[in-house]
Amino acid sequence: MKWIRTTAELSALADSLRGRRALALDTESDSLHHHREKVCLVQVGIEDGGWLVDPLSGCSLSPLGPLLADPGVVKVLHGADYDVTTLKRDFGFEFAGLFDTMIAARFLGLTEIGLQALLRTEFGIALTKDSQKDDWSRRPLTPTQEAYALADVTHLIALYERLAARLETAGRLEWVREESAAVAALEPARRGRDPEAWQKVKGVRRLTRRQQAVLRGVHAWRDALAERTDVPAFKLLSSETLMELAERQPRDITALAAIKGLLPRLRREADAILAAIARASELPEDELPLLTSAPRPVVSEATRRRIDALRSWRAAEAARLAVDVSVVLPQRLLERVAELDPRAPADLEKVEGLRRWRCLVFGEALVRVARAA
Repeated sequence: MKWIRTTAELSALADSLRGRRALALDTESDSLHHHREKVCLVQVGIEDGGWLVDPLSGCSLSPLGPLLADPGVVKVLHGADYDVTTLKRDFGFEFAGLFDTMIAARFLGLTEIGLQALLRTEFGIALTKDSQKDDWSRRPLTPTQEAYALADVTHLIALYERLAARLETAGRLEWVREESAAVAALEPARRGRDPEAWQKVKGVRRLTRRQQAVLRGVHAWRDALAERTDVPAFKLLSSETLMELAERQPRDITALAAIKGLLPRLRREADAILAAIARASELPEDELPLLTSAPRPVVSEATRRRIDALRSWRAAEAARLAVDVSVVLPQRLLERVAELDPRAPADLEKVEGLRRWRCLVFGEALVRVARAA
């Protein structure tokens, strides 16, 4: 293992890795410990070694860019969507030649698809999760943390080779490559506060509009405090506590103290919380919030028949392939196919997200089943 802490060191590493057929990649971030999350560590691995690249040391990660964008070098990641979107956000990287071993495991019909489970099953290797929830922004890392981080890339290339060989035998390798390419094309993770995020709190629709106004107010207060203190919002107040505040609308410190999990931890913020509740409680009726939601689509009886027929076909096809039904056709895509009512396999190209491999493998069957319903 080697630490990479300067741009010069990373440039030298990138030069040495050019032309390799595969690289393993992983990241560690600090979202459990900071409101303004960031990538704190990038692990790069090859068959017989690995490096810990430290973005917090001040070095530029730009030398990695050409490698990550080179389709001729396979980038092996496990559960790549978070790594890809945060690396794009923080460093502007683009990805090509990505292979996600978690997707590969799903497409082979494996029931346990976590990296720890796969390495145990395939190689008899036991990984520890002891450092999984650590604050990766702290320095220096302990030897235990270093070993944990490096272990995530040490065996990825061997796992890739084993799974890819089995996928090729099963005729599914191109399926996984296309799905992995879709992950590589994901948009960067977003930064900044979503002012409508309060609408996603579980249970919001059971509240009255006045209670929703209170929820919106205390949610905004929590986000502002998280931004000011750099503490994750969920650690300041849980969604359950926000809902209780909205429902009970405490007006004084005594009532506030009766809300479980609030005081004394946030006693210094009591006045601000009560003020947010009071403002929402005094809003005129025409300023109360309205939940924004897409109207529930009207599904025709013919479409429902196609949905039922496609579900039955999907279950049989998944059993034949020994995979989960979502591999064959996720529910959202199944419903889009039913709504489309395709007349020919070429029509399926209009279904966003269906993927070329599904059109080739299942296209004729999807049309036949939909037309017969």
